[in-house]
Amino acid sequence: MKLDIGCGGQKKEGFIGLDILKLEGVDIVHDLTLFPYPFDDDSVDEIYMDNCLEHLPNPMKVIEEIYRISKNNTKVTIAVPYFRSHYATIDPTHVNFFGVNWFNYFDPKHIFQQKMQYSTAKMNVKSFTFDREWLIPKQYGFFHGLLIKFANKYPYKYEARISHIFPLNSLTFNLEIIK
Repeated sequence: MKLDIGCGGQKKEGFIGLDILKLEGVDIVHDLTLFPYPFDDDSVDEIYMDNCLEHLPNPMKVIEEIYRISKNNTKVTIAVPYFRSHYATIDPTHVNFFGVNWFNYFDPKHIFQQKMQYSTAKMNVKSFTFDREWLIPKQYGFFHGLLIKFANKYPYKYEARISHIFPLNSLTFNLEIIK
């Protein structure tokens, strides 16, 4: 089963849509702040979550629920606004903010997870991309394109040294469940 969590009216093709509102494309109506989600343990093969996690008051619990319903090696794609982006702060329904290290707390090979085991959920951070929605050529200006390339090549340097001056808009994480 492939699951699009928080799909709204734009469900990803080939996925089951899950959202709090009964919109076109939503297959299962469920409030994502209520646990457990209506899926069996180890029943999901792939998860897509685009600009939803920042709206939920307990993202750690959401990740643990994603872990519960996922099979081993489930591919999980989560897109969020970057914490420095004006898009992150202008929406009054955003309650969480995300930087490049956020998911490292779930990755057993990262020192953050090794030292601070906040959760039993485990996943590999396979990759992450800044501003994936801007990666279509000619969709961005020359400087924005250079900034995206720099940030994607040197994400930790970008975040620590220049993101406060030249903020990008979003992060998309590619994760893999470890059971």
